[in-house]
Amino acid sequence: IDSTQLQAAVDVTLIFKKGEEILKFDRFRLNSPLTSNVMDFIDLKRYELKNGQYNLEATFEDVNNSENTISYDADFEVYFSENEVQQSDIQLVSSYRQAAEGERSSFIKSGLYLENAAFNFFGKNAETLTFYNEIYNTDEGIGEDFTLSYMVEKLLGNDKKETVLIGHKRKQAAPVVVALQNVDIRELASGNYNLVVEIRNREKRLLSKKSLFFQRSNPLLNADQQAIAENAKVEEEFVAALTDEELRYSLKALAPIVANYDGEFINTLISNNVRKPMQMYLYSYWALSNPNNPKAAYDQYMEVARAVDRTYACGFGYGFECDRGYVFMKYGKPSDVITVEDDSDAPPYEIWSYNDFPQTQQSNVKFLFYNPSLATGQFTLLHSTAKTEVNNPRWEIQLYDGVTEDNKALDYGRASSAEYQSAARNMEFMSRRARQLFEDY
Repeated sequence: IDSTQLQAAVDVTLIFKKGEEILKFDRFRLNSPLTSNVMDFIDLKRYELKNGQYNLEATFEDVNNSENTISYDADFEVYFSENEVQQSDIQLVSSYRQAAEGERSSFIKSGLYLENAAFNFFGKNAETLTFYNEIYNTDEGIGEDFTLSYMVEKLLGNDKKETVLIGHKRKQAAPVVVALQNVDIRELASGNYNLVVEIRNREKRLLSKKSLFFQRSNPLLNADQQAIAENAKVEEEFVAALTDEELRYSLKALAPIVANYDGEFINTLISNNVRKPMQMYLYSYWALSNPNNPKAAYDQYMEVARAVDRTYACGFGYGFECDRGYVFMKYGKPSDVITVEDDSDAPPYEIWSYNDFPQTQQSNVKFLFYNPSLATGQFTLLHSTAKTEVNNPRWEIQLYDGVTEDNKALDYGRASSAEYQSAARNMEFMSRRARQLFEDY
């Protein structure tokens, strides 16, 4: 079009025949949107036909290259009953949204803007299969609530099938009932499948059934991390776009959530600073975590890691390497945080509470961090009730280790020297309330 914009053009010819008779003929030029890059585009036409057997011939010719032509030929049947329960064909949808008020488009059905899926194929990054289906005449054919069931059948060969996924929806009878359903296919192994939609009445009698073939490729499902790393083409994955600095940063951010031996391995990778092994480990970890979309899992985690880095920076590394940030990344956001900066006998401290703690099957788990150096952000984990973390029965003595000599003398007046040295808790005095906060909140 000009020095920056491109536009594709396709001449489309459609011929509808019944026997040798041409019933409908349409020819038009389809232009792509203006674009600066080569792009895919989609169009949709609707034609009204009476009940009967038909043949469709469709020809598509590249306006800019007459040798680039493709033709399509198919027989099909139109049959619509005025009173029998029927379904439309199953329509796979790549995206959908509510149509705007007054919006006009051939992609709009029942108030929804539906973009058809181009193929009946779902690759390794696919997480959801979305389908649209219309059910007709349930007001006449049923007259009461009915059940819509959708199933995914795996084709095993030799006409054998296995139902691997099933769902049900209760629907109210109406002249036209719309079904728009998202189906989670993350755990669907590679193979050939049928998507089946059935309509049954309250007595579970089958009234209508439609089926659609699709294919699934899910090569990372059930693979282990080593196998993924060995077979990964990292130059084609998201890790290829990361700089060396971003790779090291991302690997350090993983440390809180990997096993101890993996933590040592990550340190070795960072020390060696060789790009390919760092890419392979990072990609394989997230591919194992989310086989369908490792980049999405990585992006979601790193969004949290960067926020934790900013919030809990302590001067000795990234925020997620400091004690509070490390605990946040490992166990998640605490249910409650108490920050104390006005206890005259103790440095600033924080008490984190977790109502539920599935990592150790505990509840009401506490972490106590304190800042004995008084430097900005330099909080250290002093004590925790989590089974896998530091448990310090003398935490209260250590927290109040910096109390004034006068206050220590007063405490000695209440307890013997031996008792003071061996007790797991200090006796409360004046403003000291860490024990009460730790136990009561």
